[in-house]
Amino acid sequence: MFNPDLDRAAIRAQFREHGRVRIDNALVPEVAERLRHCLLREVPWGLAYLGRDGKGVTLRSDEMRMMDAAARKELSRWIQSSARTGYQFAYETYMIVTAYKEGRDPHLPLHRLLEYLNSPAGLRFFSDVTGLDNLIKADAQATRYLPGHFLKKHDDSGSTRAREVAYVIGLSRNWQNEWGGLLHFVDDDGEVEDVLAPEFNTISLFRVPKMHFVSQVAAFAGEPRVSITGWARSK
Repeated sequence: MFNPDLDRAAIRAQFREHGRVRIDNALVPEVAERLRHCLLREVPWGLAYLGRDGKGVTLRSDEMRMMDAAARKELSRWIQSSARTGYQFAYETYMIVTAYKEGRDPHLPLHRLLEYLNSPAGLRFFSDVTGLDNLIKADAQATRYLPGHFLKKHDDSGSTRAREVAYVIGLSRNWQNEWGGLLHFVDDDGEVEDVLAPEFNTISLFRVPKMHFVSQVAAFAGEPRVSITGWARSK
């Protein structure tokens, strides 16, 4: 699925120097187009956010359908309010690994992508472009940021030490910086040191831990910010 014409040695050199790299034309074009269509038209989206107990919550699409307009509005109000004083995030999600294990939506090409990322060829790609030889598996989720969605500053470390490299496969097209949804990297002094806009058929990789955030998507954004994200892991 990854573009066979990529110069993996050059990508690896940039990753080693900066701890991150963005690769253009990352996937075979027809694969990128198929995944974009899937995210825009086929995925049964749920909602991800940080719950009142400080733990991540993932509401599946069927649970979202059971909520009336008032309940949805109150949840949105609470998420925005809690984000003023602490860590929070809100975006639509489809947990590919969970769905795959449960046998849900087997027709979606997202499941074929997950299989590929965990195949010898997929894992070799991650190793080749990062120089890390201890990567043994990859997870994945699809994400869709609608107006008002965001991801506050964090470093991806959590309690899972096996996360070695984070990746973001960008599938938005003709994104404008004014729409928000930009991936910001933050240095040790809390200053923004680099910003990446969503772009179609790119993959961004960075070492974990690394402080970063995704800015809130504007109300006037012209389309959803869609991507596939996850980590390459060492165990």
